[in-house]
Amino acid sequence: MSCCQHEAGLDPGFDTAFTVDASRITFGRGCIGEVGDRAAALGMRRVALFTDPSVARLELFDNAQRALRDAGLDVVTYAEVAVEPTDESFRAAAAFATDARPDGYVSVGGGSVIDTAKAANLYATHPADFAAYVNAPIGEGRPVPGPLAPHIACPTTSGTGSEVTGIAIFDFLELHAKTGIASPALRPSEALVDPDSTDTLPGEVVACSGLDVLSHALESYTARPFTQRAAPARASARPMSQGANPWSDLGSREALALLGRYLVRAVTDSSDREAREQTMWAATLAGIAFGNAGVHIPHAMAYAVAGQVREFRPSGYPDDKPLVPHGMSVILNAPAAFRVTAAADPARHLVAAGYLGADVSSAVQADAGEVLAGHLVGIMESVGMPAGLADVGYTDADVTSLAAGAFPQQRLLGNAPIDVDEALLATIFRGALSYA
Repeated sequence: MSCCQHEAGLDPGFDTAFTVDASRITFGRGCIGEVGDRAAALGMRRVALFTDPSVARLELFDNAQRALRDAGLDVVTYAEVAVEPTDESFRAAAAFATDARPDGYVSVGGGSVIDTAKAANLYATHPADFAAYVNAPIGEGRPVPGPLAPHIACPTTSGTGSEVTGIAIFDFLELHAKTGIASPALRPSEALVDPDSTDTLPGEVVACSGLDVLSHALESYTARPFTQRAAPARASARPMSQGANPWSDLGSREALALLGRYLVRAVTDSSDREAREQTMWAATLAGIAFGNAGVHIPHAMAYAVAGQVREFRPSGYPDDKPLVPHGMSVILNAPAAFRVTAAADPARHLVAAGYLGADVSSAVQADAGEVLAGHLVGIMESVGMPAGLADVGYTDADVTSLAAGAFPQQRLLGNAPIDVDEALLATIFRGALSYA
């Protein structure tokens, strides 16, 4: 949809402008070696270096640590980040940062590491009760009161796009649900995106992270247009999740095209460096897109799927606790969700399917949902995903609980191109139980 099409039917009560926010990005093999110079240029002298136990053992992490020290910086390392963070792990990281008193942060790892560094930076810089900044209605949704310390994010998975967004996601253990903190202040100052980091990733991890990217792009592209969002009371109150806009459309389309060409190759052949590099570039593009447009139904549903898991333990991930990886929990909902949202803008859903590689030459708009959903299911099969929520332990008896768990994600559901209530969520969850 072009900018002019977005503007069709403008209403004076709706927004007429969109804002583009993005971190400074350096992309390319070996760029992790720039982190010391970049940190010093941002004024860092004492750096909190965040990672997780697995990444801490990699040569890439050693390279980052060495570059920081060679730049003359004092480095304090926090290597206890949890895979799929929780409120408890965020609190522990914030306590470390408060005690360490750094003047800047560097995160080397996947979205869990980057999100944890964001949260630690926030609570160490602007102390408050934990729920204060957590998205409403689960938390207070209090605005971040001021700027944070500089943060350089160095992603090691081609998936979350966290290096270019102001969002930090975690499991709220007491509520058995995922939620997050969202503010432009959380967006990292810079991102160093080094595809070398993906060369040793297991295929299962590349699949989950890459499918998260795919849904970021699809959800951003099909989100409610920014011209259908109420105009903000003041410019600074315009939300990060503005809805689909010409800027986010550019990133979404290119990310979808890259994933259609390279994702299956990146998953199935670990020696295909071109495919892994292009998948990582797609992740950055989609991160910029959804950081400005927002995601919607599949991600809102994913929080309940991940939060209510009972026994499922995926290959390629730590098996110390039940886990549905974030990208898996998102994509399992996506075909069922897009079957429903296609009615809002069939042409846009067909365009998205075409960018992903589906043959849409003879498709009619009435079939848009089925065309996109069917192509997604084919990609999922090609990269070894479960064939629906039933394969990760859910049954029809769980549908009501899953819908109730997803419905509080109003920040996301309000971005959908259709109105969503619990009954509709239950219908979509039921449709996602099996694609076999």
